[in-house]
Amino acid sequence: MSADTAVLLLSGGLDSTTVLAHATDRNYRVHAMSFDYGQKNRFETQRAAAIARQYQVVEHRIVTIDLRVFGGSSLTSDAPVERDRPLDEIGTGIPSTYVPARNTLFLSYALCWAEALGAHNIFIGVNEVDTSGYPDCRPAFIEAFTQMANTGTRIGTESGVTIHTPLQRLRKAAIIRMGLALGVDYGMTNSCYHPDQAGRACGRCDACRLRLNAFEEVGIADPVPYQSSPAA
Repeated sequence: MSADTAVLLLSGGLDSTTVLAHATDRNYRVHAMSFDYGQKNRFETQRAAAIARQYQVVEHRIVTIDLRVFGGSSLTSDAPVERDRPLDEIGTGIPSTYVPARNTLFLSYALCWAEALGAHNIFIGVNEVDTSGYPDCRPAFIEAFTQMANTGTRIGTESGVTIHTPLQRLRKAAIIRMGLALGVDYGMTNSCYHPDQAGRACGRCDACRLRLNAFEEVGIADPVPYQSSPAA
């Protein structure tokens, strides 16, 4: 088991929480980083903070970047998010919920903190299988960022940085099974792109539909509250 220090990107969603459980199970000393970037889901940072406390991370930082000033995404503007899309259509193109260069920014902040800490490990819960089709969740992007990190930073050139993506090629149901085996309480998480003012998931956006389908495949009910019966 490793006792290495790691920076982990924690959104408070299903995937990043599973990655946190995975990293702590392997005895990494986790420094968790979350972002308030002007997203419609204002509950993300609250959930992330609660999850970070649950896993007793070394430190949890919430970074504010107002990406609403650039726009380009239905997550940071008044534009509606896609809803009720058939599962076989999700991931076939880049949806309106893609936030321009979001993972590039998030990983850059994580890299900055990792270098300051002397940490050689960064964890991120990207997935290319059951996803909305974001280009910054693909292996080629992670490989390119890793090359950049190991070319353009002191820690990278002297000793190397590894970007860990343990969920990269897993289907959502497999991620849930992995998390359940690690004792993850998915009732603490929030994946919805646009929950209501009480924090209840809509059940209709791409993230909700992928999540609900995965829990159905696993054979258990999703423990988070929904606004109404999810669309079929």
